[in-house]
Parts: sequence; C-alpha cells; structure tokens
Amino acid sequence: MKQVVFVVAGVLFAASSAVAQPPPPGQQLTLTASLNRGYNSVKQNLTEMAAKMSDADYGFKPGSAAEMRSYGQLFAHVANSQFGSCAAALGQPNPNQGHNLETELKAKAEFQKALADSFALCDKAFAALTDQNAMELVKQGQGEIARAALLANVVAHSNEMYGTGAVYMRAKGLVPPSTERATAAQAGRGTPGQ
Repeated sequence: MKQVVFVVAGVLFAASSAVAQPPPPGQQLTLTASLNRGYNSVKQNLTEMAAKMSDADYGFKPGSAAEMRSYGQLFAHVANSQFGSCAAALGQPNPNQGHNLETELKAKAEFQKALADSFALCDKAFAALTDQNAMELVKQGQGEIARAALLANVVAHSNEMYGTGAVYMRAKGLVPPSTERATAAQAGRGTPGQ
C-alpha cells in the first residue's frame, strides 16, 4: 500500500509544476490536495491555451507528418481521454463512448466545448477524491487501477498535451499561458537593485 502511495506521488510530482511548489510553512500537502493542485493548474493552462489560438489556426500542424494532430485535435484528444478516465474514476459510463472527437469536431467553439465538458466531468472526479478513497481500485478497461493513480494519469497526460500545444503556439508566435503568467509575475516583482 505504501509503495502505491509513493508511486502515485512520484507520478504526480513529475507531471505537474504545481506540485513542485512546496506547501506553505507548517502545512502538509496530502496526496489528494497535490492531485487537485496539479489538475487545477493544467485545467487553467489548457483552457487558456484553447482560447488563445485563432479559430483559423485550429487546423494548424507544425509539420507534415500524417499522424500529427492539428491544434484543435490536441484538445479533442485531451477531452476523449478525460471523458474515459474521469468516468472510470467516478464508476460511471463514459458519456463520450462511441465518439472520436478528433475526427468529429471542426471549429474552435466545438473543441472548446468538448474540452470544457470533459473538465466538468473531471471536476466531479477530482472533487470526489479523498485521502480515504485514493487507493481504492476502480475499473479501467479490462483491469483495475487505484483511483489516485488514474487521476494522476489524467494530470500527467494533460500536462503532456499542454507541452505539445506550447510548440504549436510558439510556431505561430504566441506565448503559452503558463509562460505568460510567469513572465508577468516576474515583471511585477522587478529585478533586485531596481
């Protein structure tokens, strides 16, 4: 049991910059709180990233490889994944079952809605996560996985897709939202000696 906790904590730590920030002095950061911090951070990043690119550039690919996703398809891929994982964490049927959003969606508004809908489901899954039920096994596919590990995978995968999307944004001359916030925070502090 302790090994599972350490594995989940390690996955979460590696997957989320929010976890890299230490808790305030004298406070403990539980596994559940860490997962929620990571989830809320990547939710903000992906939501802002989806809003920032123009509708016309949602079909953009930074290369010619046939298997490369368009910018919009990155968000559809996240939504597909989150629908499946968060439904499993909640022990309910996948509301997106039988749909492949990557091929079905075409316009920016459609991609943003699918992403928002998947986050609404994941909001419930992360809100239902407690330190008491984190290690309970839930069905995923033909197997079972600890609820916290499943949700850590959501954070890790979503962060991976955010990093991929950052490449697309940079190729279009846009600054990714997390970088923009970090730059603004540094500018607000000023540099020593000024």
